[in-house]
Amino acid sequence: ESFVAAFTEVNLSQYAQELIESELFGHRKGAFTGAMENHQGVLQRCSPCGAIFPDESGYITMRIQIKLLKVLQERKFYPVGSHQTEHFSGRVIAATNQDLPRLRQEGAFRDDFYYRLSSDNIEIPPLRKRLAEYPGELTQLLSVVVHRIVNIEEKDTDLVSQIEEYIRASQPGNYRWPGNIRELEQCVRQFLLRGSYNWQVEYRQNSQDPYQQLAMDMAAGSLSAAEVQSRYCRLLHTKLG
Repeated sequence: ESFVAAFTEVNLSQYAQELIESELFGHRKGAFTGAMENHQGVLQRCSPCGAIFPDESGYITMRIQIKLLKVLQERKFYPVGSHQTEHFSGRVIAATNQDLPRLRQEGAFRDDFYYRLSSDNIEIPPLRKRLAEYPGELTQLLSVVVHRIVNIEEKDTDLVSQIEEYIRASQPGNYRWPGNIRELEQCVRQFLLRGSYNWQVEYRQNSQDPYQQLAMDMAAGSLSAAEVQSRYCRLLHTKLG
């Protein structure tokens, strides 16, 4: 069995809270209003050696967290409206863009559930940080994005080089790429359509408060000590006039 066939993905943010439980665990006909037939959830559809990928798992309620914790601990669950035990033998690979430390501190995300999930953590840094640490990654990302949009051969580097040259020459200094990879895709699309990208709209929206901007850059770890000192001194000089 291929990895793709054994991999079941579900984006939890696209479902109302009352439907997330059904999408994960499945339901029996008549379990609730609108349940016209039996439905297999992702836990039931997962093969014994496969994996489920609940994306945006920070959206699930405490009650569903408890049910998923039981799955992880005992490897069994009950579909909505059923008393028949179902078994789960796959793996759970969860992802979220939510601030889990904050949710845990607020009591919205259970500590025991978090530690059951986090046997191995992979943090994907934002695009601005990736490009700051490895500038050459822009070429690799553009190669994939351009191929996806216009379906040219990835080895055809002429168009990729043209777009990369435009981005490096025209983007504002310290640009944060607030939209991450999706914004990079839109930048490529707009360049292909108009030969330019409207940086200033995004740049102004994300540069209104220079003090907050400095704090965010420091929190992201994208500044050296010298850069922090330089930017702080500039802000202080501007404030004192």
